[in-house]
Amino acid sequence: MSTPMTADQFVKALKAEGATVVEHAGWRTHNRAGHGDWGPVHGVVIHHTAGTNSLSLCYNGRSDLPGPLCHVHIAKNGTLTMVGNGRANHAGNFAANAVSAMKKGSSNHPRPDVAEPIDGNAITYGVEVENKGNGKDPYPEAQRTAVVRFAAAICRFHGWTAESVIGHKEGTRRKVDPSFNMDDFRDEVALQLKKVIGKPVSKPTKPTTPVKPAKPAKPAKPVKTVKPSVSLAHLIEASKKDPKLAQGKTTHKAEVKVVEDALKAEGLLKGKYVDGAFGTLTVEAYRDWQKKCGYTGDAANGVPGKASLTKLGKKHGFTVKA
Repeated sequence: MSTPMTADQFVKALKAEGATVVEHAGWRTHNRAGHGDWGPVHGVVIHHTAGTNSLSLCYNGRSDLPGPLCHVHIAKNGTLTMVGNGRANHAGNFAANAVSAMKKGSSNHPRPDVAEPIDGNAITYGVEVENKGNGKDPYPEAQRTAVVRFAAAICRFHGWTAESVIGHKEGTRRKVDPSFNMDDFRDEVALQLKKVIGKPVSKPTKPTTPVKPAKPAKPAKPVKTVKPSVSLAHLIEASKKDPKLAQGKTTHKAEVKVVEDALKAEGLLKGKYVDGAFGTLTVEAYRDWQKKCGYTGDAANGVPGKASLTKLGKKHGFTVKA
């Protein structure tokens, strides 16, 4: 059982997660108060808009369904616009088995029962992701990342796992949104929740002088191996170009994959994203590596630098050239 966030807490949580947030005029007092309960909250519901240029509709609603129709609208470019604060007309009634799985944080999200006795608007936050919902309209990487951060911000604030995030189609048989796989999406939210946000990098303590070890026996001559080599210039180029390319397109695939393998070994990038494309998730993972190295601010922007890349290479067996 969780008390809903205040408007200030909501914005702060989203920005801390790295989201780009815009506040629609009047959103802080825009809700369906007087038409049902709001809180305690138990989860997050993901929707797609099934149309374009949908921000105005999400705020104002329709004659038969007054706004707000969600709490946050996410545009194609990844911008989050705050639409409502409080009860919103986004979910409708939900099946009891779907709500039970969400509240328990169960990894098993069953097909919703036919009966829908629970007021979903009272217990969930809702986001509308701009998409036609026809299975052909893509979710650009910037938008997908923004949706992940939205869900993670709420879960982090309330202490929930990614299993408290469901699609509208998982709460009721009446709906089919969103038009992407929710299990894959929850995996991305879980990965985002593993990241440490807003934590300053502590200054390393001065190491003590080590005790001089006894002289070791002469080791056998090692077999010489050739380490893979990556170009700093190529990786910088990839980190700036790849996030803007179409899905599956890459700039310097082989070299990027070497770095992604190292980031995976550091626990910063999930294996299924080691694909040779220096996309948004790889930029995020490299930013986390830079922070791990002690960098902050503009020095931890996800674009490889010589010192951090060399350090990663020494640790994971590759060399760096200009």
